[in-house]
Amino acid sequence: MTGKTYAILGGGGSFGIHAASYLLDHANPRKVIGIGRNLLREPAFSLNIDRRDGYEYHARHVTYELDLLLELLDREKPQIIVNFAAQGEGAVSWKHSWRFFETNSMALARLSEELMKRDWLERFIQIGTSEMYGSVDHAATEDEPIKPSSPYAASKVAFDMYLLSVAKFLKFPMTILRPSNAYCSGQLLHRVIPKAILCGLVGDKLPLHGGGKAEKSYIHARDLGRAIHLVADGGAPLGTVYNVGPKEPTSIRRVVELCAEAVNVPFEQLCEVTDDRLGQDSRYWLDSSAIKRDLGWEPQIGWTEGLAEVVAWERDNLDALKRAPRDYTLRG
Repeated sequence: MTGKTYAILGGGGSFGIHAASYLLDHANPRKVIGIGRNLLREPAFSLNIDRRDGYEYHARHVTYELDLLLELLDREKPQIIVNFAAQGEGAVSWKHSWRFFETNSMALARLSEELMKRDWLERFIQIGTSEMYGSVDHAATEDEPIKPSSPYAASKVAFDMYLLSVAKFLKFPMTILRPSNAYCSGQLLHRVIPKAILCGLVGDKLPLHGGGKAEKSYIHARDLGRAIHLVADGGAPLGTVYNVGPKEPTSIRRVVELCAEAVNVPFEQLCEVTDDRLGQDSRYWLDSSAIKRDLGWEPQIGWTEGLAEVVAWERDNLDALKRAPRDYTLRG
């Protein structure tokens, strides 16, 4: 029997693409609809998701084209909406910070208010961020005090708090997932893992900010896709917040060392130490025991398997990746 229709906002990004692919493979959906502010990128980054049966993609801007987005959603009536849409780079959010609130808070609140009028919606799954807990010296649970340390993180906090309030008092059917840093094939090259591997493959130097002493928690995007599927499948109570991350954080230096090993390049040859980023938190670390207890989720893809996939993707698309930008560009 054909299942539900899923809409993935921010569906043109690598995490949205991997989530769509996971749902197509495991959820028996009627349809998976990717929705993003731009047309899909070239195949090296879109991973040819638009060639999959049961998938379609539409360009709609959640901030500036809400009417067109709602027309699409009302036509398709997705029972599950997964939201990745966000201005998503903490290091650059100190400049033009209002843009992060415009998208990550205001636009999504406007959308949610409209969705409350639609009886076809069964669940809205918000993809939050571990950065809203700030730097921690222990694994943060979901009731950890919120301590954002960048405008990006603060803008994500604002919408989470909005969702919690409308879920409690207006019964908006939402679940929040707060994942650790994710990585995967198709990821844009300003992220440390794809950039490090590309530098290793082409012989360039990777800037290692602050010597890589900051610690972050990483999961493969397919593990995040599995968490989304488990929540969407009805196992999670509405109004719940779940952390989604590994048991232990990893220093950026160690991540780069693993990338160097994956491409068989000496670590010292791969990178050079540069100044640290403004507002860099020293450690992101999540306690994900709640989602394990309730839904049986824990990471399944380790560093060796995950990095081997990224290396294979980059080798297969090396000519295209050589031409692609390696720095983040803020766009409205």
